[in-house]
Amino acid sequence: MLLTRILRFFSPKRRLFLPVTHTVRRHFSAVRQLILPLFFILALTGCSEPDRVSQKQFDTFLDNCFKEYVSSDTVTLHFKLSDPSAYGIDENISPSYGDFSVAKQTELCQRSSELLKELNTFDPDTLSEEDAFIWRILKNYLETSVDSKDYILYQSFLGTNGLQSQIPVTLSEYYFDDEKDIQDYLALVNQVPELFDQLLDFEQQRREAGFISPDFVVSDTIDQIDQFLTASGDDNLLIETFEDKIENVPDLGKDQKQTYINNNRSLVRQVVLPAFESLRNSLEEYLDDSSDKERLCQYDGGKEYYELLLSANVGTDMTPEECIQALEDTLQETASDIVTLTQENSDLYTDYLTAEPLLTDTQEILTELENDTLIDFPEPPDVSYTLKNVPDALSSTSASAFYLLPPIDSKKANVIYINQSRVDSRDQFSTLAHEGYPGHLYQTNYYLSTDPHPVRSVLRCDGYDEGWGTYAQLYSYNYMEFKDTDRETTALLRQLYRDNDILSLALSSLSDLYVNYEDYTEEELTAYLSDYGVESEGARSIYEYVIENPTTYLSYSIGWYELEQLRNTMEEELGSHFDISEYHEAVLSCGSCPFSLLEEQVSSLMTE
Repeated sequence: MLLTRILRFFSPKRRLFLPVTHTVRRHFSAVRQLILPLFFILALTGCSEPDRVSQKQFDTFLDNCFKEYVSSDTVTLHFKLSDPSAYGIDENISPSYGDFSVAKQTELCQRSSELLKELNTFDPDTLSEEDAFIWRILKNYLETSVDSKDYILYQSFLGTNGLQSQIPVTLSEYYFDDEKDIQDYLALVNQVPELFDQLLDFEQQRREAGFISPDFVVSDTIDQIDQFLTASGDDNLLIETFEDKIENVPDLGKDQKQTYINNNRSLVRQVVLPAFESLRNSLEEYLDDSSDKERLCQYDGGKEYYELLLSANVGTDMTPEECIQALEDTLQETASDIVTLTQENSDLYTDYLTAEPLLTDTQEILTELENDTLIDFPEPPDVSYTLKNVPDALSSTSASAFYLLPPIDSKKANVIYINQSRVDSRDQFSTLAHEGYPGHLYQTNYYLSTDPHPVRSVLRCDGYDEGWGTYAQLYSYNYMEFKDTDRETTALLRQLYRDNDILSLALSSLSDLYVNYEDYTEEELTAYLSDYGVESEGARSIYEYVIENPTTYLSYSIGWYELEQLRNTMEEELGSHFDISEYHEAVLSCGSCPFSLLEEQVSSLMTE
């Protein structure tokens, strides 16, 4: 599993989507969580007879599932656990990124089917409440994995979030606790050409099956490779970060360090960079050899695959048609609110364009947000974090910000990357709220503080995760302050900022649904978006992005919508007894899961 499989991305660019707008930019970028079993399969070990199922046996079953999953490849093990031996896991596995072949993924789908049968031998009614909840989540994931068998070739490893973009971040963030970590890292560096060969083999099988990536997907991939190669001089990201990390490795002499430094420099220059160049040259051969099919629904089974992505990635039971209706209603209500606000307050739009946030320093903002979290959220656990700038080699194609999850057994600092080329001072507050407090950093560490079973750390639901990040971002506007602005204007600006984020996200998500499910052409999407002030260049950018990343936007929008609807339901049910902090605590304590299960659990927690 590559590191960016456990990243949480957010890339907002605030634009007021009304006729006064000039452009729209790519926003709410997120790494697509593949539903293929390579990332969900949990191997079967040590299951007992169905008539002897017990709580202890099920706990052992979960332990073995977790061990098998995190031992599947070096990268997964390294970033999930700091001390695998404490979990009874042998660290001496052969360094590997894992197997990305079609044959392996097909095999893992079959393993999912076998495991699902074994899981069903456990009666959830005989388990503890927490384990019964895990049973239902695991069943959902395994069923999705089985269902994905017919759609393995529908997704691609190309595009701006492809493997070529994950390698630099994965390797640059590969931490060194001891000499073995260094040796494993160098082995992984040496395997980059093999990984790219797997990518090309997979893409060739896609093409032979009629799934030909559009030219713009290939071009985006090539552009990203070019950027990495252009920034790869003596200060290459993989050289620079390696030399910084090795300085802190204990019990390593100066000569040993220098030997490893020289080895890494040679591997980067003689293996990694040529591998990127070779990949680029191979991809160039794909250009001008495209299909007339671009949109997912143009392929046989494309609509069914989209529905599967909606269920698996977003975690919602809503149909595409229901998502469209919910988002169109949200869009119209929000647009109406913006019009009302600006008509009733003639100077508000000018204030919106000229207002300066009171805080612009990233560290000061995060500190303030951490303190603000105490107002309406349960007390955050005491954790450390580091803020980093996205490297130049990745800045033009990277998201505006992303959060790296720490190992579940580690006190290592959480890391938030900020892409300064995409985030200006007006965006800092909401971006850090999404990635930090009360967003992903807080969300992740609060749940870990509840001491969940470790298997929960690999059962992720994008819609829950990104829905919470979006909910936190929008909620954070309650705390945002502006320079030289009175209280009344501040309140109006907060609402306008929030409305605009909702409007832009609804438009992006509807574009995804209309293109990939309703078969809108680029021309039809451009006409639709033009009513909201989006020019043709912006429409083209959105069109290409949603084709590359189907349902990604919906993890943010429908995820947020589901949380808002659940909050409304609990408010109606509890009336004056409803407490917003208790609602937040209930949602956070459930952890990442599909929304149907979340609703049951939150209702139970808040009404018991």
